[in-house]
Amino acid sequence: MRIRVIRSFAVAAILMAVGVWTTNAQERSAAPALWLKTTAFSDGGDIPMKYSSCNLAPGAPMVSPAFQWSNAPKATAGFVLIMHDIDFNPQKSVLDVTHWTAYNIPASATELPEGIAPDSPVAGTGVQGKNNRGMNGYLGPCPPAGNRPHHYVFEFYALDQRLDLPAGAARADLLKAMDGHIIGKSSYVGMFPPK
Repeated sequence: MRIRVIRSFAVAAILMAVGVWTTNAQERSAAPALWLKTTAFSDGGDIPMKYSSCNLAPGAPMVSPAFQWSNAPKATAGFVLIMHDIDFNPQKSVLDVTHWTAYNIPASATELPEGIAPDSPVAGTGVQGKNNRGMNGYLGPCPPAGNRPHHYVFEFYALDQRLDLPAGAARADLLKAMDGHIIGKSSYVGMFPPK
């Protein structure tokens, strides 16, 4: 009799756990995912020359594309944007070429304007990190002449806390600080040079 009671409780506990898990899984799958977009080019499409670093006149600023996002998790404390060229790694290092990082973008923000200048704030209190040329800002795409089009990935993260990093942090330090705090992610891809 005692064994039957114990089994009954065990079965009930398992069913309750499965029921809770199923409900939570349904809630998770029903929640819209964080997404990132730009009207400058389609996801997987060609990045216009306007946003590249090729053929710039001396002293002319590079122009970063505008971005918008939505569906941030409720616990979001800030955002991070990382742009990198996944097809080019001249030094065969762990990381490929970093074109742009921006972090501590406020949780209340929903967009970045076009043409964010180097060393300038991002969406109010966000900051920019170092790109592969050592500049704190956007570095437009421009792979070596004769290369096939490269994939430039814009990764966008929602974090559960702000990062204790000053402006000008390296991408490796940024990734280390983000570790364990990512609660949402989206990405967008642009190709350059245009086909």
